[in-house]
Formats: sequence, structure tokens, C-alpha cells
Amino acid sequence: MIARLPSSRLADRSRLALAAAPGHLPTQPRPVADELHATLVNGTRALYHDGNLQASREWFDRAFTAAEREQDGPSQALAAVGYGGLWVHEHRGAATAALTELRLRRALNLVDDDSPLAVRLRARLAAEADYREGTHERVFAAVEHARRLQDPVALAEALSLAHHCVMGPHEAHLRTRLVEELIETSLRTGRRGDLLIGLLWRTSNLLLAADSHAERSLRELQGMLQERPHAAVGFIVQAMEVMRTIRSGDLAAAEERANACAKAGQAVGDIDSIGWFGAHMIAVNWYRGNLAELIPTLRELVNSPLLSTVDNSHLAALAVATASAGDERLARGSLARLAGASWSQLPMTSSWLATMYGVIEAANLLGDTKTAAAAYDQLRPFGHLPIMASMGIACFGSAEHALGVASLTMGHGDQAVAHLEAAVHANHALQHWPAALLSRARLAEALWRQGEHSRAHELLNQAREEAEQLAMPLPRSTEHISRRPAADAGRAAAPVLSCERRGLRWHLHLGDRAAVLDASKGMTYLASLIANPGFEISAVELAAGPGTAADSLNGSLTTGSSQPVLDEAAKRAYKARLSQLDDAIAEYEAHNDLVRAERARAERGWLIEELAAVTGLGGRTRSFADAAERARISVGKAIRRAVMQATAVDPVIGDHLRSYVRTGMRCCYMPR
Repeated sequence: MIARLPSSRLADRSRLALAAAPGHLPTQPRPVADELHATLVNGTRALYHDGNLQASREWFDRAFTAAEREQDGPSQALAAVGYGGLWVHEHRGAATAALTELRLRRALNLVDDDSPLAVRLRARLAAEADYREGTHERVFAAVEHARRLQDPVALAEALSLAHHCVMGPHEAHLRTRLVEELIETSLRTGRRGDLLIGLLWRTSNLLLAADSHAERSLRELQGMLQERPHAAVGFIVQAMEVMRTIRSGDLAAAEERANACAKAGQAVGDIDSIGWFGAHMIAVNWYRGNLAELIPTLRELVNSPLLSTVDNSHLAALAVATASAGDERLARGSLARLAGASWSQLPMTSSWLATMYGVIEAANLLGDTKTAAAAYDQLRPFGHLPIMASMGIACFGSAEHALGVASLTMGHGDQAVAHLEAAVHANHALQHWPAALLSRARLAEALWRQGEHSRAHELLNQAREEAEQLAMPLPRSTEHISRRPAADAGRAAAPVLSCERRGLRWHLHLGDRAAVLDASKGMTYLASLIANPGFEISAVELAAGPGTAADSLNGSLTTGSSQPVLDEAAKRAYKARLSQLDDAIAEYEAHNDLVRAERARAERGWLIEELAAVTGLGGRTRSFADAAERARISVGKAIRRAVMQATAVDPVIGDHLRSYVRTGMRCCYMPR
């Protein structure tokens, strides 16, 4: 039998051995082996002081084994609590999760039922169960027990664990109370990590609520981390910064930061680094308009045991990606897998809003009015919130946008306009410029359908300008909207601009107005467009120089090489090798040959990346068309600079150019 210690002795050891700061650790070893004591101290420092989840797991794993060998029940309990980590659901996969729970339950039988250690063990067990089932009753009961016990460490841990279980959009009031109490309790525990976690949860809650003071809270937290790092909290703050960079519209920088953030998460041992990197890349590629390129990655990710058991957002993203690529079967299958028996039964977790956003976008692409209506009904009560994932690590703008898209899908025009107008305003308040652009473009689409062509034309022109600045495409659904509205009865057609070069200057004439501009690339491009009103010229042809525009009207030029990056024979060989590797991996794992299985998985991963890199939408072979994309960006920027110069000389001519010049892969001047 393993002897139990009295409750007072357990409370004393609990506070000493799990205090975060070195000054709170015992100066003399307690009645346990020196090595075991040192192992617990090292695990404590790694977890609560440094925030190194991976290192602390290794220390506490070693401590649990040693305590079990020494038949030291309290030390086993301390090690089991520490091995659980800082967050709920840190241990993924059936075997690892079962081992963690087994240790917690075994340790619970070795300590006094009324001790702080017992409360901490029960809180962890309750939180893990509630998190999986989408409930919070058991962990809230553990919080109440900790309050009655008046042990600040036990209470701080229970409050943070409980917070994980109320991350749904309908539970904000519960989170607020928990955070206030956690911050207050952290001042009594003496553990700096408790205060950092409290401030982290507060920042997350403010972001999820689109509170105007969220940035202040984030800055306060970042200031504390600069004074003394905490790896686990720092990783989450880094993920929030990726989200903020996406909001700013700098998608290239966001991708770089997402990669750096994923590496930081892996280094600290946070299993969410995988799912969060996926969320970051989904957002970046969504706003770039090439989400379909993530299909191979998403197909792997949605079935990964390393994802949170309550996260369905990646499956929703797969539905959108496959729908945009034209794979209706897989898109509808993904939606059916998500819906289950009813959309109302999909658990409202921290990823629920992002999931519903994906469901609505996929339904729109598929023309699935039934799914759009069901998702609209579920999302409607949360229209005032931003579409956030997890703790605020990815944002897709206002929920009003998704409600507007659902209304468009259902054919409810006036309702769509109201939601999308609200979305534009809300996204401006969020300073989420890519989301604001999409909402404005969708609003133009809704107005066009309602017959308000003039206003739709105005909004779409604004959206085009923003798209040029952000290097983003507009939604395909706006392509049918003409550049300018149908002329009103009795209204004179717009005058046509003329342009001629005299020496180093370009002379523009619009009716009786004139503007003289210095020569520039942008003016050269504009001159080609103005000389061919009503005709589209590719950006590649414009960039190629004078003489090509005329040829393009006869169809003699192409926009890039049609040579495939990977020919069909090579693609078939790659896919055959993938099939062989799947069989080999299964055989190696059946024979417990883990080394060869890992090598095969590495090769398989490389092949999948290669295929993803050389295939386009729907798996079509990608051609060497990078020049076209570079030309689109450079030509668009040059033309915009020229229009700005023209506006500075003559605002009327500048406004005419903004209204009737279109840029993109194909550019044109369309004055009539």
C-alpha cells in the first residue's frame, strides 16, 4: 500500500513543488529522493516559468515513473498534474490521451480526497471530458470545489481549464467571469505563468468579441513577454499577430509569419501548431483566391489525429476548396459529413464560426439553397461577431458577410444587401481590409441583382481599386457585372479619352479638358488601352512593349508558355509511386518497422507536395505562367500610378480613368 499524506502536508507540497518562480521552490528537499525532487523542480520550472511544454512533459514523465517506483503517491500526483500541461487536450491520439487519463486517475487514488492535489487532478479530468463532449458542467463543479478549498493554485488551474470548455460564441458571458477571477487569483499564486495565461485569455476574449480595446490588451501582454519570455503564451501571441497581418492585407508577410509561427509552436511542443498553421494558410489562400491549391494538404489534414477533436473548420475549408475547383462530389460529401443528422447538432466550439463561414461559402459555390438556409438560421444570432478561429488566431471578417452570402444563395436580395452593408462597416471597424474588399464586391453583386446598377458599378470600381492595392482577385460571381451601368434614358454617353505622345510628354484630351503627363511605363500601358477602346489586352502583352497590343487583337499572342511543369506520364508515375508507398507504410506498420515506415511517409509527403506544386485547379497540370501573374501585378500598379498622376493634374480626367479602365490579367479601356 502507498501511504497517503495528511491534507495539510499535501497542500504544502502542492504549493511548493508547483510554484513557478525559483524563489518559491523548497530550499531543502522534502522526504523524497533527491533525484525525484530535482526532476519535479525542473518540470515545474519548464512548465510554469518557461512555458516549454515539450521539456516539461519529458521531466514530468520521468518524475511519474520514478515516483511510481518509489511508491510516492503525492509525487505521482504532482507529476500527473504537470504532465497534463497548461492547456486542455494537449495530448492527441487515442494511446497518448488514454495514458494521460490513466495516470491522472491512478494518482487520484493515492491522495487525500480533500487535498488541493485531488482538486487539481479532478479539474483536469473534468475539463478533458467536458471539452470532448462540448459541455462544461463537470469542470465548473471542480472550479467551485477549488473556491471552497481556498487554494489559489488549484483555483487558478481550474479556472483556466474551465475557460477551454466555454469557447463557443454563445458562452462569452461565462468566459468573462472566469478571466476576471483568474487574473485576481494569479496575484495570490505567486506564479507569473498564471497571470500571463489570465491576460492571454482576456486578450482572446476581446478579439473574439471585436472589442475596440483588444489591441490594448494584446500590447500589455506583449510587453510582459518582452520583459521575460514564456514560450507557450508567446507562441499563441505570435499566432494572433499572423491573424493581424492577414487583416492588414499583407498576405506575403502573413505567409512568412505563419511559417515562423508554426516552427515556434513545434519547438515549444504545442500540438495546435499543426492545425493553426493550416488555419493561417487557409485564410491567406482564401484571400489570394487560390484556396483550391490546398486541396491535397486539406485532404490529409482533415483526417489527422493531431487536430483537435472538436475542430471541424478544416473540413469546411475542404468543401470550399473542392467546390471552387469544380469537384462537386467531394464538396457535397464534405458538407454532408459536417452536417451529420442536423446542422443544429454541430457542436458550438471555438472553431464553429469559421466552420459555418466555410459551409456558407461552399453552399454558395454549389448553389445549395437548403444548406445555405440551414446555416443562415444557425449563424443569425451571431451576426455581430467576427468569424474567428480558436483563440483569435485566424479571422475571416464579420459574420454579417457570411449571412449576406447565404442570403444571396437563397435569392433573398434585400436581405443580402442589408447584411453585406453591415459587413462592409464591421470589417472596416476590424481593419480587416481583405474582408472589407470581399464584402464590398459581394454587395455590388447583390445590388446588381436588385437592379441598382449604378450603385453596383460604383462599389465594384472601388473594390477593383482596393484589389489592385492588395494584389487580390475579386470573387468570380462579380465577373458578369459590366464595367459601367446601362445608360439612363436621355443621358449622353461618356466622352472618349484620346492620348498622344509629344517628345517626353503624354497629352490626354477629354472633351475640352486636357492633361499633360511625364512619360512612364504606366502611361505607355494606358496609351495602348486608350488607342484600342473596348478591346481587352493581356497584361503580359502590355508589359512586352509597343507593337504587341495590335497583334493581340488578332489573337496572335499568348499569355505565357503552355509547356506543362510536369507531363502526364510523370504525373502517372508519381501517383503510382504514391499507391506503392501507401501499401508499404501499411506493411511496415503491421510489422512494427517504424524506421522504414517513417522513411516511406517522408517520401510520400514529398511526392504530395510536388504534385500540389505543379497542379492547378481541379488537378489540371500547371503551366509556366508565373510571368502572367507578375505582369498582372506590375502592370496594374504602373497604371494605377499613372491614373494618380493624371488625377493630380486634372481630377475629372483622373475620375474618368478610374471609372473606365480595368486592370487584371486582361486590361481594357471601356468608355461606352
